[in-house]
Amino acid sequence: MALSRRQFVGGAVAVAAATGATGVTQATAATGVTQATAATGSTGSTGFSPPPGPLLPARLWQEFEAAPHTHPQIPYVGRAGAHAGARRTPPRSRVVANALTYGATPDASADSAPAINRALTEAGERGGGTVLLPPGTYRIDDYLRIGHSGVVLRGAGSGRTTLLATRHLTELIGPYGSRYGGDKSSWSWAGGLIWLSPHARHASLVAAIRDRAWPFEGWTGNRRDEWTTLTAVRPARRGDRSVTVEDPSGLRRGQLVLLRLADDPAHTLLEHMAGGGPGPEAYTWDDRTKLTSYVPYEWPVRITAVRGRTVTLERPLPLDARPEWDPRLISGAEALTDSGVVGLTLEAVETPQSPHLLDKGYNGVTFQCAYDCWADDVVVRHVDNGFGLVAASACTLRRTRVEGRGSHHPYYCREGAHDNLVEDFHIAARTVPAPAGTQLHGINVEGLSSHNVWSRGVMEMGTFDTHRGMPFANVRTEITVENNGRHGGDASAGPLYGARFAHWNVTVTNGRAGLVKIDTIAPYSATVGISEVREFDQTDVPDFAGDLHARVEAYGSPGSVHPRNLYEAQRALSRR
Repeated sequence: MALSRRQFVGGAVAVAAATGATGVTQATAATGVTQATAATGSTGSTGFSPPPGPLLPARLWQEFEAAPHTHPQIPYVGRAGAHAGARRTPPRSRVVANALTYGATPDASADSAPAINRALTEAGERGGGTVLLPPGTYRIDDYLRIGHSGVVLRGAGSGRTTLLATRHLTELIGPYGSRYGGDKSSWSWAGGLIWLSPHARHASLVAAIRDRAWPFEGWTGNRRDEWTTLTAVRPARRGDRSVTVEDPSGLRRGQLVLLRLADDPAHTLLEHMAGGGPGPEAYTWDDRTKLTSYVPYEWPVRITAVRGRTVTLERPLPLDARPEWDPRLISGAEALTDSGVVGLTLEAVETPQSPHLLDKGYNGVTFQCAYDCWADDVVVRHVDNGFGLVAASACTLRRTRVEGRGSHHPYYCREGAHDNLVEDFHIAARTVPAPAGTQLHGINVEGLSSHNVWSRGVMEMGTFDTHRGMPFANVRTEITVENNGRHGGDASAGPLYGARFAHWNVTVTNGRAGLVKIDTIAPYSATVGISEVREFDQTDVPDFAGDLHARVEAYGSPGSVHPRNLYEAQRALSRR
């Protein structure tokens, strides 16, 4: 049964109050630290404030401060988001077009998609700028495409400008099967009715779909063979900001490159992503064919300085660069940069949610092969899938909301998406019962995606969906969740978790442990300050045998630990 906003917030308070009433201590076996469980409520978007009292300094945080780029359980995410997190609100670029002058009609009486798309294309061809959508409701019978860098679609606010989408992507582009076979629809996890993707890469992708040559979706083309080596990289360690290269002649300050790491026959790269040690070494990797298709690992990053053969990067290395993985800097697809969507609601015509994995493509906003892009004050309603980050990196989604009849993936992060920030987000309770055979996930991450952050969120439904494909080093912090979703992912996609997942200050309103309390399943993970929970519904077992080296602290005490928000604390640390 869907919860009202009052019931949901009240449930969060009740969880905190019940935990605080126990008056007992929780000895954490993994750390040996005794923590008082006098819990307080979470602050931020949950709508209530904690009672006064001292915060409990987290031992894990104290350890992290001493070694922020190389901590074994906590990833460094202090530079996640657009422009390394330095820009918290979208820049206001000059207005170059008003969609009304191109023929858009704000009363939904006619199809405005051609006019809006013309305005967006011409803005891009003139070098970028903002396309305004004044207040009103605009019917769109096609999807909207932002394919040029520096282009922003700006409405008058999510409560004043609405796009009413009448057709789905199967109608507009065609059926989209899975490159792994079966009768699945890839519109269940790809594409958007607002689709931000570089023009050439997008055209190639759509052509492959129409030819039924189901493509890879990332930076190096439909068959992962469209890339050029810029230089080899000498050995370096996770956390290094500078690397030594063999040939710096093709590199320059400000250039966006990809760090490419290829696995070796013994799969030591995958073992490294899982934290290393006996468990990953004993794991059978060869038959996880979907997982092994995700390597080589490709990590987009901007160069900030080139001095001789020393190259400084915008962010620290996410992994070691070892000779056996043939580390190199490469160029791939031209990225979409500094583009965004601001201040509008995208509403699809209300149709019943499709059976699991058969979505038609009433999808919301998707960023693909995008870097330093954003959405701010955007609502999507009655969509199959809400906000997508597909091989997108360093993007910020701020003040976003998914609502309406219920979604398959309210938020999804896949195909090697890295360093993204989703903050002040809200997944509303569904307005109609879920049809039989449908599935709800939540905030999804998969496909070797790493160093992504979900911060200050309210989830009235869903879960912390980790969809196999061994994502690693991701953070969920200061979130209240009605934990009623399930994860997906088939066995060929491999482990649910790689190393260094951190769940920090999480209030669980229905007391379910699955996918939130992860110390018994995720290797080298940190579970800090979550509600007291128990296992029921979907229950998982570890993928790796032996000691997981996971840490748990302040169990049963959401809101009681310092810092309250792991991402914000890391940002503050990086500015010292």
